[in-house]
Amino acid sequence: MYKSLYECVIDLEKHKQLIRLTEPINPNLEMSLVHQIIFKQNGPAILYEKIHNTRFPAVSNLFGTYERAKFIFRDSFEKVKKLIEIRANPELVKNNPLSYWHVPFTAWKAIPKKVHHPLVFENQITISDLPLIKNWSKDGGAYITLPIVLSYDVDNPSIFKTNLGMYRIQLTGNRYKLNEEIGLHYQIHRGIGIHHKKAIENQKPFKVSIFVGGPPAHMIAAVMPLPEGLPEVAFAGALANRRFRYSYIDEYFISSEADFCIIGEIQNFLLPEGPFGDHLGYYSLKHPFPVLKIKNVYCRNNAIWPFTVVGRPPQEDTIFGKMIHELTESMIPVSLPGVKNVHAVDEAGVHPLLLAIGTERYIPYLPKKEQQPMEILTQANAILGFNQLSLAKYLFIVAEEKETPNIYDTKKFIRYLLERIDFERDLHFITNTTIDTLDYSGTKLNIGSKVIFAATYPKKRTLSKNLKIDLKRITIPNYEFVDEGILALEIGPYSENKQSIDKLIGFIENNYQAFKSIGMIVICDNAKECAKTYENFLWITFTRSNPATDIYGPFSFYRDKHWGCKNPIIIDARLKPHHAPPLEIDKKVLSNVERFFRKGNSLEKFEFFDPYK
Repeated sequence: MYKSLYECVIDLEKHKQLIRLTEPINPNLEMSLVHQIIFKQNGPAILYEKIHNTRFPAVSNLFGTYERAKFIFRDSFEKVKKLIEIRANPELVKNNPLSYWHVPFTAWKAIPKKVHHPLVFENQITISDLPLIKNWSKDGGAYITLPIVLSYDVDNPSIFKTNLGMYRIQLTGNRYKLNEEIGLHYQIHRGIGIHHKKAIENQKPFKVSIFVGGPPAHMIAAVMPLPEGLPEVAFAGALANRRFRYSYIDEYFISSEADFCIIGEIQNFLLPEGPFGDHLGYYSLKHPFPVLKIKNVYCRNNAIWPFTVVGRPPQEDTIFGKMIHELTESMIPVSLPGVKNVHAVDEAGVHPLLLAIGTERYIPYLPKKEQQPMEILTQANAILGFNQLSLAKYLFIVAEEKETPNIYDTKKFIRYLLERIDFERDLHFITNTTIDTLDYSGTKLNIGSKVIFAATYPKKRTLSKNLKIDLKRITIPNYEFVDEGILALEIGPYSENKQSIDKLIGFIENNYQAFKSIGMIVICDNAKECAKTYENFLWITFTRSNPATDIYGPFSFYRDKHWGCKNPIIIDARLKPHHAPPLEIDKKVLSNVERFFRKGNSLEKFEFFDPYK
């Protein structure tokens, strides 16, 4: 049970899970690069003791391995998991009371506790005093990457009506006045949006508090996808095994045990925020977002600034996702009846690709060979209307059978689906709809399309890596198999003129027997790179395509406004002019960072390499 981030850091060091970097380091790109190199080696947390232009130390990679994350919450994780389990199924207590005897005590820790003298008020500082960390070369400025943003219902200022969220905060750059304004980027489907809308409608000031640091459980609480109305401060207390300490001062809620606190009011105008290297592996571009006018900035004694780096997965936020799924897995069948499991594929950027296993019970008396997706389509629509799962762009759902593969074995799952899907019948598009704010594959910010791939018994085709025809006949010199039945190929750079795609489709139709064992073709800029690893295939295919505009197929047709085709399904995953640029490491900074890994320096025990190769 940690009362502060400082206690956590000391405990990790005691257990040899934290290393101190004692040499001076530049917060402009160097700290983020060190973090990524150590993260890629499953290394320890890193305490940066001497950061240019600030007196505060910083820590990163706190949750860099799943084992360390579980260690940090070793006194509470299983207890919170059981608390969620009995919420999903109260009968568990009656059937096995000894396993759940501690649940009332965990629930008690979920009740926030009001205090009168917040520890975070021990010192007053300014934004320019903070570690101004810039992670990627084209970022618009320095950012807070692990902020805990608290907002509340302006008509009901109760701690139980608050929302904790993790929305990136731009501290410097663009048109922000240093020490006076900061940018608050929150995406669609976030709790703060509900509070902001109400404040605008009622013409009331929208007061927001931003916390950095504090007990590590508070950071996890800020990213938990809790049902609307269930306050994250309650979850924070339960996971910390210590009630959330707060104060209410000048109409601001204050987290007493945070390391840093920024309070202020959201203004009635927007300013450009970004670019920012994001978790899809690209830059979020510059767009107008809300501005917070700063009232005060505070910090406690022994304050430590936590940060992380987001970029092409896997990154530290991958561990967040894994923890959240383990905690909430028991709620899936309760929240989504008939759905057995869901898996947001991290390697594809999380929201672009969602896998699901459902159940078919509508017509159980039909012979297997006559079954088709029915109930799982109902379940698919429920998934796309549920919480942050609604941001999924590609939803691959199959009906549960004895041979259904483990949903976390993405390669086997997709192969299983491609063997069974009827592309003429079981593709279902949702067009001109909302998609993830960070996804630039759509037509404009927040707008794009979704598609459901649904499959049931029986198996319809056998996939193979045996292409029985030479694609060089249509001037396709480079093509590679990703897996059985998945082919990556090049047809030249993207053009709005679809002539090259039409030529490929015509060739497949004229030589259809040769393509019957192919389930998916990915048109990409570099076939060898796409097929190099399955992770490359997932990232390139699903982050660079918009279903409604980038899916094709042979013998395609429209019938009653339904689009279908025969296999193989074709996805155009080339980079397009409206896409955001992918993230790249600054080679000069990489060369500078090598000094920390030389003999006699803090990181000499670790390998030095380019983490993006």
